Order: sequence, then structure tokens, then C-alpha cells
Amino acid sequence: MRIGFALPQCGPQARQGAQIAHFATVLEQAGADSLWVGERLLAATNPKVGYAGRDTIPDEFNSVLDPFVLLGIAAAVTERVTLGANVLIAPLYRPAQLARALTTIDVISDGRLIPGFGIGWSPEEYEAAGVPFTHRGARLDEILDALEAIWTTDPAGYQGRYVTVPEHRSELKPVRRPRPPFYLGAFNPAGLARVGRRADGWLPVVPVPGPPGWGSQLLKLRAVVDQAAVEAGRDPQAIDTILRVNVAAGTELALVADTIESVVADTGFDDVFIDLLYLADTVDASLDTALALLQRLRG
Repeated sequence: MRIGFALPQCGPQARQGAQIAHFATVLEQAGADSLWVGERLLAATNPKVGYAGRDTIPDEFNSVLDPFVLLGIAAAVTERVTLGANVLIAPLYRPAQLARALTTIDVISDGRLIPGFGIGWSPEEYEAAGVPFTHRGARLDEILDALEAIWTTDPAGYQGRYVTVPEHRSELKPVRRPRPPFYLGAFNPAGLARVGRRADGWLPVVPVPGPPGWGSQLLKLRAVVDQAAVEAGRDPQAIDTILRVNVAAGTELALVADTIESVVADTGFDDVFIDLLYLADTVDASLDTALALLQRLRG
């Protein structure tokens, strides 16, 4: 099993950003396989759409560190771990700016980047970025097309309905060839079909505590991905899966470890990373918890 952890990025931990480098180096030395960031541009005070089916947004999202900066820090102080994003809200960015930031991280890390993308759920974040909330899926598709062009051609350019990149010289390429892999977070049918049609990997979520039989539910969702891949003439086996484990406040570590082991056994998805956002208020506490989980799962 590959085991990773989310970098301290949100809530009280965000106020201790000076400890991010220490967190990353200690976990790499302890044997962690990956380090991850997420994204929140802002947390609206009166959201039109709440988080995860609720009417509100967690207080932890009121303080958020920049995902690109965190990945850059982790890239500079580590040598081995995979560095991932789960997920960047791709339509909030211009493709050329997104490509430059991700290429920089990939080069600094010597090709260890896994950029994960999604379309988000907050209308206010789109408003703040000056981007319409409608046609988010279509914008994501065009951004992926634009990134493909920028990363694999020189000169590079792209003209779509929603995004445009003027033709330009594009000599600096990512270390990962032909490009960093596209991973997508998705749960609805349209998003899952997109994973099957064009993604290199899928980013589902495992809640802890969660409903019984979650592994079976993940397999049903993965079947939608696989069917879309077959219909697009792709090999479903070539599409990876990395599980994000979201741990609720107050959860016992034994339940976290048992849930991970159970879901991995039920699905065969053996690449996971654990987000301790709600379980620890300080970076030190998050690090201690991560080390304890790593020992338990490795043991």
C-alpha cells in the first residue's frame, strides 16, 4: 500500500506555515509515499451552495494557504515523495498561468507532480475569479486540451470556445514526459465519464467515519469510469485510482486505519492519502498523528 498525507494547509494549521518544510521532510524520512494539497479560493459568508451537501462552509476554510506555494516548498525539501493536488479548481485559472505554475513545480521536483483537477462547487469562488459558474465541465475539458498543447508542442497555442492561448514559444517542458498525468476528482455520471474518456487517474474520497459498504460503492463508481474508457477506445486498466481519506474530528486512529485497510481490501485501490485537517489543530499534532498512522498501516 502507498500511503500519503495532506500537507497542513487549512484552519489553525495554516497559521503555522513556517513548519510546512519540516512536516514534509519528516514524513518523507519516515517512509510516506506522497504529499498533497487541496484548494479553496475563499469561503463565502453566505454561500449559495454549502460544502458537502450542507448549507454552510467549515470554519477551517476561512484560513487557507496557497496550493502552488505549498507544493513548491515540498518539492524543494524532498527528494522522493510524489507531490499531488486533490484538487485544483481548473476553471478558475487561465491555462497559460496554470501551465507555468505546474511546470515550475514539476521541474523543481524532478518530475514528481500529480496535478489533480476538478470543477469545484462554490459560485462565489467563480465570481471572485471573474469566471462564469456555468459550463464548468466544458471549461475543464478545454483547459486540459490547452495544457496538453502547452506541454507537448512548441510553438504552442489553443483556441476553444471558453479559453484561448495565443501561439507562443514553449521550450520549458515538464520533466515528466510526455506531460504530467491528468487526475480528475469526480462522483457524478458526467464527471466519471470524463475520467474514463481522457484522464490518467481518478480521485475518489473515503470518509471516516463512513457508511458501511463504501468499498462496494466505490467499485460501482469505478465501473462507470471503466465503461466510458471502453467506449472511448481506451484501456480501463491504464487509469489509476488514488483514494483521498477525509477524517472527521474526534475519530480514533484505530478506526482510520481499519477503514483504510478494509476499503483497500474490498477495492484493490492501494494508493491512499489521509487528510488530517479536522483531527489536529497544530502542525506538530498533525505530524504526530500522521507518524502514528504510518506506523500502524506499515506494521
